[in-house]
Amino acid sequence: MKQKIRYGMVGGGPGAFIGAVHRHAAALDGEMELVAGAFSSHPEKSREQGGALALDPTRVYGSYAEMAEREAALPEDERIDCVSIVTPNDSHFEIARTFIEAGFHVVCDKPMTTTVEDAEALCRLVSKHDTVFALTHNYTGYPMVKQAKELVASGHLGKIRKIVVEYPQGWLATLLEESGNRQASWRTDPGKAGISSCMGDIGTHAHNLAEYITGLSMSEICAELTSFVPGRELDDDGMMLVRYEGGAKGILYASQISVGEENNLRIRIYGTDAALEWRQEYPNDLQVKYQDKPMQLYRRGNGYLGEAAQYYSRLPSGHPEAFIEAFANIYRAAARTIAARKAGQKPAALDLDFPTVQDGAAGVHFIHAAVRSSKAGGWIDAAYEAPTR
Repeated sequence: MKQKIRYGMVGGGPGAFIGAVHRHAAALDGEMELVAGAFSSHPEKSREQGGALALDPTRVYGSYAEMAEREAALPEDERIDCVSIVTPNDSHFEIARTFIEAGFHVVCDKPMTTTVEDAEALCRLVSKHDTVFALTHNYTGYPMVKQAKELVASGHLGKIRKIVVEYPQGWLATLLEESGNRQASWRTDPGKAGISSCMGDIGTHAHNLAEYITGLSMSEICAELTSFVPGRELDDDGMMLVRYEGGAKGILYASQISVGEENNLRIRIYGTDAALEWRQEYPNDLQVKYQDKPMQLYRRGNGYLGEAAQYYSRLPSGHPEAFIEAFANIYRAAARTIAARKAGQKPAALDLDFPTVQDGAAGVHFIHAAVRSSKAGGWIDAAYEAPTR
């Protein structure tokens, strides 16, 4: 009988938003089971969350270090197979390193680390320990994003000339962090978020989405980051011009102070033969546009879509799939890859379609390059290749 992948969670304690999202996503397909956790740096809060989730109290830990040590000491058929890391940015590296060295696979929220050096160290650790490492750039999990990627890869758009990607939000248009809002307070704190708020939190999603769909890497950027709200230390808005390998040009815009916007992640890609457009707030639609014929609308759940778009859909057409399902696609792919490895089998190619530790390192490099360009006030070399060993 097939066994579920057992996982533990670090972070996601009482009142945390993203931890609950990860738990819902991991549970959606019935292929993963939460069996352990260190849900808070405060042991009493960890126990509170473990109780709310009806976990065995002996598998609810007061720290991630205790969790890694005690889980590693359990019999192989009882211990966790992987850990889900849903803590603020500054702690990702140490937690991931601890569990990798203890022999566990990792699913980690983004950005992966706060420094390029730590990101590259994780790349080398993953290679050394042969770890499955999935980064939750969840927007790559949407079926119509995978359809967009297939259209570009097949040459349907022709040679890519222009990439326009934007991610405006408005939730930080005021000094929300001073109101006691936990999400705002750590995301705008350099000690927890790292060197960037806006570009580190959502600009990195725009960067990853553009590179995932097109397969093109940035070669040079010219960025301007701004802290519009008085009293805020980190950027809450950013824009950049981008030169991609192969000659394509781009515009990337991310903002947390665009009043009235919710999560309006949007990408437009223009080739010599056609163009496409996808919006996260309308995720089941993909527009493909032409110069000399009517626009086509691709809809999720239909049989005319490519293999990946169909593989990563769960419901028939007309039944919307969205944020949780996209997140779940990352977890399902990682779970199936881990399960195949446990069984001594080669993972299916479609199950390897999730963001990896190298994508995480590329994202951290992007954040630092954006800050460096903004400080320099001009173009900088942004080419980067993450280490594979």
